[in-house]
Amino acid sequence: MTERRLRLATASARGTRALGARLGRLLAPGDVVALVGDLGAGKTQLVRGACAGAGVPEAEVSSPSFAIVATYRGRIPVHHADLYRIADEDELYGTGFGDLVGGDGALLVEWADRIPSALPDERLTIELSHDARRPDVRHVEFVGKGERAGALVEKIGRRGRGRGRGRPRSPRSEARTKAKLGPRTRSERERRSRRRHDHDPVGVRSGSRKR
Repeated sequence: MTERRLRLATASARGTRALGARLGRLLAPGDVVALVGDLGAGKTQLVRGACAGAGVPEAEVSSPSFAIVATYRGRIPVHHADLYRIADEDELYGTGFGDLVGGDGALLVEWADRIPSALPDERLTIELSHDARRPDVRHVEFVGKGERAGALVEKIGRRGRGRGRGRPRSPRSEARTKAKLGPRTRSERERRSRRRHDHDPVGVRSGSRKR
């Protein structure tokens, strides 16, 4: 099975959402996207962007943590699942999740690593992680397994070339911003950043390879 990888970074919650919109414009029926990352890493922001890119009205999109699965109507159906509260595969089966895999729409799955066996091998996995030094920055790795998912990764990378918006800010720029805003502890900045990424331009290309 072919595998293609791409690493990007976003400098803000808005940048994460814009990256998601780039993905959403490429989604097609049958696509499965698995999102992995800690709390506040930006999974929901990326999903919101993907829905917007797929033509779903913003007011309709929410994190379905309690409903487990939500379906939105855009240019294609977009199914959004959140497995955070799912204990095992039997419980997931009762939600009708299995009927959505390979169905009439694209499937976006948050906390996909909780029950990886529920997803097909051929899928696009997106792992988001915090930057150790810059609280607002998120590192985003795309792993496309299979021909279709690999093509998505290639197209996302191609669209990102040459774009400067959303780059992580330089230390000098960050220092100027801190001077304007006044003193703030690192933990306070991290908490604010996680809230923005959790509850609610674009990436810097840092590596891509095909296996």
